[in-house]
Formats: sequence, structure tokens, C-alpha cells
Amino acid sequence: MSLKSIGVFCSAREDLPEAVQETAWELGRWIGQTNRELVYGGVRKGLMEIVAQSVKKNGGRVKGIIPQSMAWNGMGSNFVDVEMVVADLADRKATMMREADAFVALPGGIGTLDEVFSVWAAWQVGEHHKPLFLINIHGFWDGLSDFIAQCVRQGYIRKESYRSVMLPRSVKELARFLEEG
Repeated sequence: MSLKSIGVFCSAREDLPEAVQETAWELGRWIGQTNRELVYGGVRKGLMEIVAQSVKKNGGRVKGIIPQSMAWNGMGSNFVDVEMVVADLADRKATMMREADAFVALPGGIGTLDEVFSVWAAWQVGEHHKPLFLINIHGFWDGLSDFIAQCVRQGYIRKESYRSVMLPRSVKELARFLEEG
């Protein structure tokens, strides 16, 4: 499977820790320098804008998938090569699942969690076989991982599903996973 389009889920918040912002920049740099395409939410705020700007500055291509309401409010990024305006957040997730070959989540809030679980649930029911990575900066995803492990122990989630999501601790580790593939 060719992993040329990387779907990235992340926060649009502006006031996040420096280490998370640096990781967003590093992820964008890796996507751009390896001639991959970023597929993301298309908004010009927070980590979303950092990743898009970094991809562009490093020679990559950026595809922004933005809901109509956000596009109409002028929230679209200036760093996109292709902007796809979709009906709403559900349509954005569906479009990103179709357009990306793999998914990476940086730390984020409700929207990021929603996207992660939507992609994971679609994998679970066989709608796609694309990898999902949660970059575990400073243990951000540890609590979720522990909760999912509890769900596995109690029989609510299959072990294969739990093992299908990888938690690299850095972009360098993510790159190794994707390049060894």
C-alpha cells in the first residue's frame, strides 16, 4: 500500500505547549520532505496551521477539507493547494477517510478524539485498512490507551483492534513505522 497522503487530526487551539507545536512543525516537515500530501481540516488556526505551513515550506502538497460554515467564516488556511469545502464535520471526516492513505493524530480535544474514534471504528468494521497513529507526546495518549486496554480486558474491544492503533512517541518513530511498513 502506498502511503502518499497523510491525514492529520490535531487541535486548532493557539495556546498549546511548545513541545506539541514543535512536533506539529516536525510532522509537517517530514510530510513535505518525503513528497507526501497533507490531508487535514483546512483551518488556519493552532496546530492545524502549523502543520500546513510546515508542509508547504518543505515542498509538500496540502489538501484542506473544510466544512462550509468554517469556510464561510473565513477560517480557511492560505497554505492549501486544494481546498475541498464540504457540508459539515461528518462530511469532513468521511472525505478525509477517503482521501488519506494513513492517519496521524497529534494531541487535541473533542474534535480530534471524534476523528480518531471515527477512523478507528471504520477500520473495525472493515470500511478501510489504513493505519492510525497517535503521536504520544509527553504521554498525552497514555490515559486513553489505558482505558482502551481496560475495555479489552473486560471484553468490549478485541485485542486486534487495540493493537491496530500505534502510539509512536515522536515523528522520527512515526517515520520508521511508515517507512518499514
